[in-house]
Amino acid sequence: MLVGEFCIRDVIIAERLASIVEIAQLMRDYHVGDIVIVDNDGPDRKPVGIVTDRDIVLELIAKELPLDSVSVGDIMGPELITVDENSDLWEALQTMRGKGIRRLPVVDRNGKLVGILSTDDLLETLADQLQDLVILIRKEQRHEEQIRK
Repeated sequence: MLVGEFCIRDVIIAERLASIVEIAQLMRDYHVGDIVIVDNDGPDRKPVGIVTDRDIVLELIAKELPLDSVSVGDIMGPELITVDENSDLWEALQTMRGKGIRRLPVVDRNGKLVGILSTDDLLETLADQLQDLVILIRKEQRHEEQIRK
């Protein structure tokens, strides 16, 4: 299974000079907990960072810093970890686990942003697949009961 098969392709982005308020509004408007930061919004957009709702709370609000005193570029992490869309899904999960991150921008072989992989989306997908297995097992059990009658 490849990362590109499971990642969300519709990624909400912003440039590093965006204000914290703009980022928070994007999160609210699109119902997301993260914004991928890019240097430009053009077709060759390459991710340079990621800002989460947790970053805003821990780095600004909890420290009582004025939101207009910093930009997104000031609070995003110093090193962005990405994954190639053709990487194995389980290896990507191991990277996420090892680095303690829940969201991973997905890039193509040229480093261009093509999606995002999140644990929440993966859990939803796995839950759907597990539900399908439960339905299969129930059908098989019913079939066996009918055969025995």
